Amino acid sequence: MIDHAAIRVLDASLNRATEGLRVVEDYVRFVLDDRHLTEQLKRLRHDLAAAGSLLPLAERHAARDTQADVGTTVSTLSERMRGDAWQVCVASLERVKQSLRSLEEFSKVANPHAAGEFERLRYWLYTLEAALGRTVNAIDRLAESRLYVLIDGGDSEAAFVALVEKLVAARVDVLQLRDKRLDDRELLSRARRLVAIASQPPAPPGGCSGDGMDERSRDSPPPEPGAEKCSPLVIINDRPDIAALAEADGVHLGQDDLRVKDARAIVGPHRLIGVSTHSIDQARAAVLNGANYLGVGPTFPSQTKSFEVFPGLAFVREVATEIRLPAFAIGGITQQNAADVISAGLSRLAVASAVTGAAEPQAAAMALRTQLHR
Repeated sequence: MIDHAAIRVLDASLNRATEGLRVVEDYVRFVLDDRHLTEQLKRLRHDLAAAGSLLPLAERHAARDTQADVGTTVSTLSERMRGDAWQVCVASLERVKQSLRSLEEFSKVANPHAAGEFERLRYWLYTLEAALGRTVNAIDRLAESRLYVLIDGGDSEAAFVALVEKLVAARVDVLQLRDKRLDDRELLSRARRLVAIASQPPAPPGGCSGDGMDERSRDSPPPEPGAEKCSPLVIINDRPDIAALAEADGVHLGQDDLRVKDARAIVGPHRLIGVSTHSIDQARAAVLNGANYLGVGPTFPSQTKSFEVFPGLAFVREVATEIRLPAFAIGGITQQNAADVISAGLSRLAVASAVTGAAEPQAAAMALRTQLHR
């Protein structure tokens, strides 16, 4: 015997989920302009339609009674007001999640197989919601971060400090400490020194617009939009434990390093996690697996690392076309070829020897920064 009340709930919940998902997709497509997440949401919407087809349409329509629905006249003031387009998207995400749960539970009465499908879709939506939230947050947090410089621990602490001070004075946006030579104690010492210097840079006349943390805790949420920010972000390569102990802004992981979720358990919810990617499939996966930003490359042959394959500018174009999570092109980038990378679609560059190997690292960094902020 058909439970008409359950069918009525299923009909309303399916309509609500479908409509809400379309709103989210419209935000990602037209506001965020993110092709990758748009495709994921479109696939979810189509799978929702397929799961909904397991509920007989004729019975749904027969149970529908919009005019007698007591909920159509019940609303709150907050439902009619949204602060911006992102708040519209967030509200719709909540509506879809709740509707999918109702679909899952009431389908157990009408069609247990459909219940399993709705459960699967609900869990997949959780993943997409997290990826979308990270993307929006990272776009804001890294809005002014363009020049990312990788440095090692130097031949001595004095040499290391001198280089860091020059790069901070050049207003480099992100500094990554990457050194395979130092033992753990030395690496932690250098990381702490880097954080200390980066946290107290001299502010240029008229303020500054970098995207660092100033003197606030590196473990705290990012500053409010519009707040003055002078310090460069500090990232530690490979070592989430060192990043956490040094109170750095984040950690950068390669494809063979810890998984993002394992690193996240060490560095906490607020620190950045970057992921190196060498193909569009790796970039897409990193977005869904928890990355806050991407390293995209190698773009050109590099003096720092050797690679057998160079995805090059074609990969830069793919990422620029598909993904809105902040991405830094890396690998052999210099003042001479930076314009080619920018023309390919990425206006964030990660460099090492182009700055650290220059006769005047501060001047080299400033020249690259000028190219990026034109």
